[in-house]
Amino acid sequence: MGISDVRRFFEVYNLPYQVEELPGSTATVALAAEALGVEPDRIAKTLTFRGAERPVVIVASGESRIDNAKFKAQFRMKARMLSEEEVPAATGHPVGGVSPFGLPDNIDIYLDTSLRRHDTVFPAGGAVNSAVRITPEELCNVVHATWIDVCKR
Repeated sequence: MGISDVRRFFEVYNLPYQVEELPGSTATVALAAEALGVEPDRIAKTLTFRGAERPVVIVASGESRIDNAKFKAQFRMKARMLSEEEVPAATGHPVGGVSPFGLPDNIDIYLDTSLRRHDTVFPAGGAVNSAVRITPEELCNVVHATWIDVCKR
């Protein structure tokens, strides 16, 4: 996957969202916020963890951090992120551009409740210079995610 695959995902499902390509990097929360001209917390960062049987993706607000105790209570395991080498193989997206859209079926997608603080958020669009503007509820519906509370601010 990549930016073209995210666009194809929107086309296949007749979704009205656009992947915005930006001239600068959006690979970190700070860079994405600067490139988009929004507060860092509105960046919807996509984090990829090892699951019991398959990868787990958690999308959280930009200034939130995983709370290890909450993660362990939710998933009954310690939070362990995939390595930089494993992320592209598991998601089809580069590190810094992992998008929650069009991920392989073997990945479970969760949205942290921290996203609900905002009317719109900006997840990556499959490349390190891309973003998609979407409401948290639309994001949940589009990617068939489950709401969880595993972050601290």
